[in-house]
Amino acid sequence: MHPLLILLIAVAVILVMILRLRVNAFLALIAAATTVGILSPRIPLAEVMPKLATSFGGVCAKIGIIVALAAVIGECLLESGAADKITRVFIRLFGEKRSSLSLLTSGFVLGIPVFFDTVFYLLVPLARAMRVRTGRNYLVFIMSIVAGGITTHCLVPPTPGPLAMAAALDVDLGVMIMVGLLVAGPMASAGWLFARYRDRTFPVPLRETPGVTLAELSEIAHGEEVRLPGFVWSATPIFLPVLLITANTFAGALGAGPGLRGALAFFGDPNFALLISAGISMYVLASHKGYTLAQLTGPVDRAFAGAGLIILITAGGGAFGGMLVEAGAGSRLASLAQSYHLPLLVLGFLLSALLKAAQGSSTVAMITASSILAPLVVAAPPSFHPVYVASAIGSGSLVGEWMNDSAFWVYKQMSGLTEIETLKTLSPLLAVLGITGFLMSVLLAFVLPLR
Repeated sequence: MHPLLILLIAVAVILVMILRLRVNAFLALIAAATTVGILSPRIPLAEVMPKLATSFGGVCAKIGIIVALAAVIGECLLESGAADKITRVFIRLFGEKRSSLSLLTSGFVLGIPVFFDTVFYLLVPLARAMRVRTGRNYLVFIMSIVAGGITTHCLVPPTPGPLAMAAALDVDLGVMIMVGLLVAGPMASAGWLFARYRDRTFPVPLRETPGVTLAELSEIAHGEEVRLPGFVWSATPIFLPVLLITANTFAGALGAGPGLRGALAFFGDPNFALLISAGISMYVLASHKGYTLAQLTGPVDRAFAGAGLIILITAGGGAFGGMLVEAGAGSRLASLAQSYHLPLLVLGFLLSALLKAAQGSSTVAMITASSILAPLVVAAPPSFHPVYVASAIGSGSLVGEWMNDSAFWVYKQMSGLTEIETLKTLSPLLAVLGITGFLMSVLLAFVLPLR
């Protein structure tokens, strides 16, 4: 059977299982990987499952520890109040008149270690309190949270989507972080400008939402900051691993000696950098809340419970990509793209956008698209660094937002918007973010190819 036909059948298996049968994404990806192995004449039937397991294990080795530790960091930041502290510092830094920028920046920073849905849950009460306090700009506030949080969620490790793309495309994590931040910055800025425009042209009233009444919102904005951890301790678990990992990546280019390079290779290893930060975040939680080691097991266990599924889904995507490589789909896809003169970045962006629109999850779109394109990148290496393929895929995963995404309903319910208001605000905002990210990826690929 032709490799591209096998690819189409495998993608159909994923979409049918997720959309129609409501099967967990991990099972859908493993079923699709198995389908590829069975249908491909290049893979002996007896070797299908061993090859699948090898690919699965390879991705687990790259991302398993990182995802688990990142989940611990995020959980501890939330429970200790460190995330709240970071937000309040940014609000004080930018001032009340530019409070939307403080929410944008808070979302941008917190979106690196914390899942987007959680970031939005954390910040939207502050946005609503600011609306009560100022009497205006409600859409700017809530859309700024989205613009900041979702850009880093889709482009900057250690969140699962960027981590999976880096693993699939064999991109150094430090390079992924740096380019992700370079692309995400203009994306968030474009999103903020669009939020200001949408607020002027489509005013939305503040309504009651589940959980917090309007009468309680003003108390949130004026809560006692003395009960929160210090800013340095709060921010260290986020910025320390970024600094260590990027320092390790660029140690050679900065002229570091052999001894320093060896030390940076150890401390800047993503697994160790995240381990240090997880330890710091646990210390902040324990010292601020007075937790014993036994009491720390609660938040840590909750973090691991959530991380386990993410690891399975991400590694499942790696198994799918590995089977596509074995089936020869990459070389055939490369030939097809060359015959139609379809640039790799355009292909990555469009494929990710189609997968996003079809099944709703940006993370699944990133994992699947990067798994499909990974063999193509190997078969026909582009003239630019494959990190730009990852950023184009991540940008495409934002386009096509509608009611099949859980983030759609989180945004709607927590903001007190109707379905139509959500479609008129969230969907175009993510399209603006995605298109801006794609254009930045193209620009940087030509201006800074990193080859």
